Amino acid sequence: MLDAFWRAAAYCLHPRVIALSVLPLVLMVVAALGLGYLFWDRAIDAVNATLEGWSLVTTFFTWLERFDLAGLKSALAPLIIVFLATPVIVIVALLAVAIMMTPSMLQLVAERRFPTLERRHGGSLWRGALGSLLATLLALLLLVLSVPLWLVPPLVLVIPPLIWGWLTYRVLSYDVLAEHASREERHELIRRHRPALLAMGVLAGLLGAAPGIVWASGVMFVALAPVLVPAAIWIYTLVFAFAALWFAHFALAALEALRLEREPPPPPAPAPPPFPTLEMLPPP
Repeated sequence: MLDAFWRAAAYCLHPRVIALSVLPLVLMVVAALGLGYLFWDRAIDAVNATLEGWSLVTTFFTWLERFDLAGLKSALAPLIIVFLATPVIVIVALLAVAIMMTPSMLQLVAERRFPTLERRHGGSLWRGALGSLLATLLALLLLVLSVPLWLVPPLVLVIPPLIWGWLTYRVLSYDVLAEHASREERHELIRRHRPALLAMGVLAGLLGAAPGIVWASGVMFVALAPVLVPAAIWIYTLVFAFAALWFAHFALAALEALRLEREPPPPPAPAPPPFPTLEMLPPP
């Protein structure tokens, strides 16, 4: 797993990977700016109206005004929107990488490291897309149901990365093995290496949570938002590109080891002829 980690980190510096990360970035920036332009003010008003309807929050705002901290009230609604939008951005980044980047990066890894690995085409594009969609819907449902638990400080740092990690594991485990492994090989590899694959997904989820600091900074410092928000989206894309490369290196190496394990051992080499002795020499 560590070997695949360092290989994936090195591959992130490859010009093809950097170039591939631009297309999802452009699409996501256009979508984020478009949705923000259309719905930002409405979202702010809706969040403020909801907060004002809670007596506990109203008491908190009164306490802020008493200590001349009323400015924090205006920053609370944008922070809540960003807090709720971050999981969606992460999931969209994962799907964008899975659809637009993973096949090309898998091809890069296969060409450079596993050129002789046979492709047995045990998966299909439509099955991968359907599985990714169902896993994404389930992850979104789990995120929504777990929101009340986020109010407990330790859990907000645990639950979202676990859900993102499970989604990363489900999506990328299929995608990186669909072309090279048979269906039986894919199931066997996932069964054998499920703890490692899930741990890789959770670590990728934790890395995916880090750019949220940049994203939140774009809201806190409105003047820098046009730069910080696209930068955060690009970091999300690179994080999941790294995750796809990590899964590709790990899964293809495991597939190669599985096939070597199952192949029958080569027949023993024929024994060399015995060295002739005096008794073996023909009579004169």
